[in-house]
Amino acid sequence: MTLDLKIYVAGHHGMVGSAIVRTLQQQGQNNLVLRTHRELDLCDQAAVRAFFEAERPDQVYLAAAKVGGIHANNSYPAEFIYQNLMVQSNVIHQAWCAGVKRLLFLGSSCIYPKAVAQPMNESALLTGVLEPTNEPYAIAKISGIKMCESYNRQYGTSHGVDYRSVMPTNLYGPGDNYHPENSHVIPALIRRFHEARMNKAPSVTIWGSGTPRREFLYVDDMAAASVFVMNLPKATYEAQTQPMQSQINVGYGSDITIAELAQAVGHAVGFTGRIDFDPSKPDGTPRKLMDSGRLNALGWQAKFSLEEGLAPAYQDFLKKL
Repeated sequence: MTLDLKIYVAGHHGMVGSAIVRTLQQQGQNNLVLRTHRELDLCDQAAVRAFFEAERPDQVYLAAAKVGGIHANNSYPAEFIYQNLMVQSNVIHQAWCAGVKRLLFLGSSCIYPKAVAQPMNESALLTGVLEPTNEPYAIAKISGIKMCESYNRQYGTSHGVDYRSVMPTNLYGPGDNYHPENSHVIPALIRRFHEARMNKAPSVTIWGSGTPRREFLYVDDMAAASVFVMNLPKATYEAQTQPMQSQINVGYGSDITIAELAQAVGHAVGFTGRIDFDPSKPDGTPRKLMDSGRLNALGWQAKFSLEEGLAPAYQDFLKKL
């Protein structure tokens, strides 16, 4: 990767986007193009067109998205599918119009069917029914993958277009959303254990049996993987992918039970009380683990253990109180 590239990071205020900016800056990239939502509404086609015509970046990281937990996805399905489709369509198309040769689209593990073999391999895409609670979001993310693939098919040879996609597992770390209702499992547990510690509560009760297994990746690992995949030689990337199945999974490589996760978060927060489980509440999918074999074969591995990632995640939560 040369250090004179002009790089646009869409969604640089988000958890993943801000981590990508940190990673690029650590690698010596200083010509970064950044816009807040107030400065550039990515749902506004005319505004996005004007932005790309003026800036003409060399690379684009498409990390901008409307995201949320189960409650948010269930409550605002129209917003999730509309906003994500609009952002992706505008950015990908206008990037092509402006001559951008290299773009990286960030998706989600929810693109895979609800009843899918574990660990989830890239070949499972479009082989079954999606999880109903976040289907609108998943459909939008699948569309983003297919847009990248379609632009590669039509313009890859004639215009040198090389648009790629990475699918992260569950992410956590600085920049996360700690909202009581709209957050994911790790930030939600951080808040609950912190409040329990502050209130000197003797115990915390977690929904479900604690037996489901989940995989978690520290956000700076995701950023490092994104920069790694973006800058792979085209022949190397294509050797591990297929034209119409080009996404690459990004995971930690192993999973843990929700009970083990709760213990780890409680320890990171300093909660010393009892952790109980309520098996009358739903467990959700028994297991969700990404098959990151493609990425590992390319030479990338996650670095941060859960314990190493939870400490800065908790410090980030404290800063936002």
